[in-house]
Amino acid sequence: MKKKASATTIGLFVVGGLVLLVAGVILAGGGRLFAHKERVVMHFSGSIYGLQPGAPVVFRGVRLGSVSSIGLAYDRASDDFLIPVVAELESASIQGLSQTRRGDSATALVALIDRGMTAQLSMQSLLTGQLYVDLDLRPQKDKEAVQRGSEGEMLEIPTTATAIQALKNQIDGLDFRQLIDDVSAIAGSARAVVAGPELKKALSDLAQITEHVRRLAERVEARFDPLADATTATLGDARRAVRQVGSAADEVGQTAKRLGGAADGVSALVAPDSALILKLQATLGEVSEMAGSLRQQAGGDSGLVQNANQALHDVSRAARSMRELADLLERHPEALLRGRGAAAPQRDWEEDGDSAGKDSW
Repeated sequence: MKKKASATTIGLFVVGGLVLLVAGVILAGGGRLFAHKERVVMHFSGSIYGLQPGAPVVFRGVRLGSVSSIGLAYDRASDDFLIPVVAELESASIQGLSQTRRGDSATALVALIDRGMTAQLSMQSLLTGQLYVDLDLRPQKDKEAVQRGSEGEMLEIPTTATAIQALKNQIDGLDFRQLIDDVSAIAGSARAVVAGPELKKALSDLAQITEHVRRLAERVEARFDPLADATTATLGDARRAVRQVGSAADEVGQTAKRLGGAADGVSALVAPDSALILKLQATLGEVSEMAGSLRQQAGGDSGLVQNANQALHDVSRAARSMRELADLLERHPEALLRGRGAAAPQRDWEEDGDSAGKDSW
């Protein structure tokens, strides 16, 4: 006969199972089950087929949270349907994006939105077609961002369309009927131009121009060889002239170097502290002293001038005596033998005779 299990054993077993279940859920959630989360909303337009609840919300490849719900709403202002997507972002991850590293997650999100953070749908896999929400700073697309206003207390993140969606919107905005009509009109105009006489005349003129160009090319080709020979000869002459000019330039350079050396030598000679300049300065000093001495000796009251005047006076008297002696000897040559006393009476007589003769005359 089997014993019945007691109620206590059954209760312990159930409690243990519940504990294991909770622990498994916590481990499966990576410890994020009880983490504080920030709810945000994003309004997308157009089809979001492929976006499912639970899709990741990432910022430059780092997962911040996941999509919690997807709705559908009618916007009376734009007369269009909007798709609000609610996501739950982990506050700890959002606070890590803050510049100040302080404050709550909502403040950090507002700062990122002010810097140009927008939400955009991206493809997870080309095979499955699943989408995810990509958050990033897109300042250049601030004017294209769509923001409809937050719902309740949830913060709204602006959304931007992908490149494919933007192209699809542009294609949808095209008026294909008008485009076809314009193409038809352009084709009709082109046919009229092709069939018109103007094009035929233009083609004929083009043929004539082509013929003239061909003849001109033949003439140029016939004259090209002599011209090329003359050009080659001219280039040879030019090369020789260049070589001669180079040689002359070298000689000029050498001459300039020699002149530079001579100029350096002259500069060294006429330098203020050179031996030549010092000797010239000493010589000029001696000449200046000599000139001063001459000026002192040649003064009006100097002994040299007085002696010179006395010498001139004596020379004058000697010259007068010599003239008298010469006159006496010319008149009385015998005075050399007799002396001056013997010749004096005759001289006096001659002088008297001359005077008488002059008076009688």
